[in-house]
Amino acid sequence: MKEGRIAVRVGEAIVLRTWPFHEADLLVSLFTREFGKVKGIARHAMRSRRRFGGALEPMTHVKATWAERPKQELVRLDAFEIMSSPMTAKIDFVRLAGLELVAEVLDELPDGAVEDAVFRLALAVTGAMEVGRVWMPVTYFCLWMTRLMGWMPELGRCVVCGEDLRGRTVWYSGVADGVTCADDRRPGSVGLGAEAVAEALRMFKGTVQDLGAEEWPKERGVALRRFAVETLERHLEKRLVSARALAR
Repeated sequence: MKEGRIAVRVGEAIVLRTWPFHEADLLVSLFTREFGKVKGIARHAMRSRRRFGGALEPMTHVKATWAERPKQELVRLDAFEIMSSPMTAKIDFVRLAGLELVAEVLDELPDGAVEDAVFRLALAVTGAMEVGRVWMPVTYFCLWMTRLMGWMPELGRCVVCGEDLRGRTVWYSGVADGVTCADDRRPGSVGLGAEAVAEALRMFKGTVQDLGAEEWPKERGVALRRFAVETLERHLEKRLVSARALAR
């Protein structure tokens, strides 16, 4: 819908980050289902809770109304209606860091990245994160993000010699694409064992709800999370602060 040269849009969005902007305004980063990343100004949001209320908490799922002007990078955020909020459930450091990881990855995606599957993935893993049950959703999210963005290498074949690596340790580098056999591994490569590769394949076939029924202590999937996080960091060209906080 348009008001003159202003395009007014309404759609589902996930709140990623907020920053103080001018006096009582907030700068808000959103990931929307239809338009990808959107950044806008919530006027007087620090003074009045009438339009936004608690909807500005990170990873809150909202129905957002915003207005766009041609050639302006920032939109005008008019109203948010909360559809679900992770902050209504019990929170601790690990769960908060997990939620921040999802928000950080979405906020760092390339401009123009619009993918309904990414939006649905973020909602699914956010809903699955509970105190004491964070590590599986985090691992699942990082793996699936690499796949949805086209960054996941073929894990069953050496990218150099073409050797079949199924059921074997594969080697990956933080500075090059693909995995290799032991003979062709690059300097500084890290091994990903056959068990971790099998776990990744299970995650690509299963849902976060089904896998959530299993016990996932922090020690489970450590190598797999490291692989997925380092793959994301290489393609995003940024160290993920929240992932480092989780690993501590």
